[in-house]
Amino acid sequence: MDNTEASVYLAQFIGKNLRIHTTDDRVFGGQMKCTDKDLNIILALTYEYRAPPADFIREAIAASGNPSVPVTWNSRYVGLVVVPGAHVKKIEFEESVTGRSVVFL
Repeated sequence: MDNTEASVYLAQFIGKNLRIHTTDDRVFGGQMKCTDKDLNIILALTYEYRAPPADFIREAIAASGNPSVPVTWNSRYVGLVVVPGAHVKKIEFEESVTGRSVVFL
């Protein structure tokens, strides 16, 4: 898929809620506003999420004895952001179906 095809594909998500995973392991969740020829994505009403440090996760696993223990991600409101297309690893589209949130990959 070339950049033009990718831009056209991404345009269908304008106004929708997305979760964008980046190469530095952050996740941005917000409403898509636009994209450009370089596949940069502009999100509004955005929150940035970061995984807790690896030490914290190891301690939580050791304390609970459960290798899939849930841990809280750190978050902060960042408002309007540009996510560089070169740093996008994965995009998740969030859609509400019958009042429940569903993520499509």
